[in-house]
Amino acid sequence: MSYYYYIHSFNKYKYYLVAHVKGNGEAAWCFSQIKGALDDDVTDADIISCVEFNHDGELLATGDKGGRVVIFQRDPASKTVSPRRGEYNVYSTFQSHEPEFDYLKSLEIEEKINKIRWLRRKNPAHFLLSTNDKTVKLWKVSERDKSFEGYNTKGENGLTKDPQNITALRVPSVKQIPLMVEASPRRIFANAHTYHINSISVNSDQETYLSADDLRINLWHLEVTKESFNIVDIKPTNMEELTEVITAAEFHPTECNVFVYSSSKGTIRLCDMRSSALCDRHSKQFEEPENPTNRSFFSEIISSISDVKLSNSGRYMISRDYLSIKVWDLHMETKPIETYVVHEYLRAKLCSLYENDCIFDKFECCWNGKDTSIMTGSYNNFFRVFDRNTKKDVTLEASRDIVKPKTVLKPRKVCTGGKRKKDEISVDCLDFNKKILHTAWHPQENIIAVAATNNLFIFQDKF
Repeated sequence: MSYYYYIHSFNKYKYYLVAHVKGNGEAAWCFSQIKGALDDDVTDADIISCVEFNHDGELLATGDKGGRVVIFQRDPASKTVSPRRGEYNVYSTFQSHEPEFDYLKSLEIEEKINKIRWLRRKNPAHFLLSTNDKTVKLWKVSERDKSFEGYNTKGENGLTKDPQNITALRVPSVKQIPLMVEASPRRIFANAHTYHINSISVNSDQETYLSADDLRINLWHLEVTKESFNIVDIKPTNMEELTEVITAAEFHPTECNVFVYSSSKGTIRLCDMRSSALCDRHSKQFEEPENPTNRSFFSEIISSISDVKLSNSGRYMISRDYLSIKVWDLHMETKPIETYVVHEYLRAKLCSLYENDCIFDKFECCWNGKDTSIMTGSYNNFFRVFDRNTKKDVTLEASRDIVKPKTVLKPRKVCTGGKRKKDEISVDCLDFNKKILHTAWHPQENIIAVAATNNLFIFQDKF
């Protein structure tokens, strides 16, 4: 797909919303925009594989299976109107990773973008980290609206002039040009992971970051590409003794020496890098004992944690397993303080989900800016929003049928048996090929981004 076609496809379909007020004064989630082509014929390369807001929410980045990164910028006009609107326009698109081949292992390395993480802004340029299975790259995204002309030693064609032909000196001048957004790779961090990278996380010191694969976690300095420090290694001497793998890892938002990582066994370990250089011995371990009544053949699979996110305050963290999302207090390791059921109605379907491999899907989760709500995805393009204060939850759908102005999202309900009501959908009618794996929440406002196959839906709420 060409660069210009890609830009066109993201700009082609835009719709806007008008705030909606419910009679009872509750917030209503409304449709704002959809990005991406609305064609039914979707290529694998166009499927979105990660979504991430930057720290002030002005930029929103997506990565796809084709190795591309698309950055959207908040429309300045949408912030000045009343009520404020969450509208984003394409800011920059670039090819982050290319497909490669490891000749030593006879292994293809996909270009798919696994994670994107923003660095805090220090100058007019923006910086972000993107990674595929093996290589992390640091990108600089900058604007340029001026060019220089009238050089003494360089001609208009860019070639260097013969000094003997220069008869007079002139002062170069600055020329205004149309705004250009340029993305350039500043660092490439490669050859440090034997297994597939599943997580990257920028430290609060903004100088280091971690990258995690199935068995190891490495610590990098953003200025050093030739070496990294191995801070976690769970690889056994004999691979036949392997019982768990690392599924996600993240730095603490304020304490630069603390990080957490989750495992396929359903445990989360908190490590302090001040204790030792190699954090094989964790400082805390968070694990909930399994309910014996729910024990089954699939227990180990569905207990695997697919994502873990520390709260903005640094006091709590959420973990997502296959059927639920849990809130943990970092001061209490024995059990979660809150547990929210995402799609319990699928427990009776685990056998068929195992056969079609859906049981291995990795759902992500995210906090809102105030740590009062959490969001995660489900099947049939459903996503769930949980309010921690009111204990209320809602199931919403990212559907192409709602891409109209002023559309308010109607709560969806799944019927597990018996007589189905008018607005309910039967669990047998759910489309497991449509799934919301990647979501992001604006750090300051109630604007959410939801990736559904090749489309990026943007919603916002209003009172």
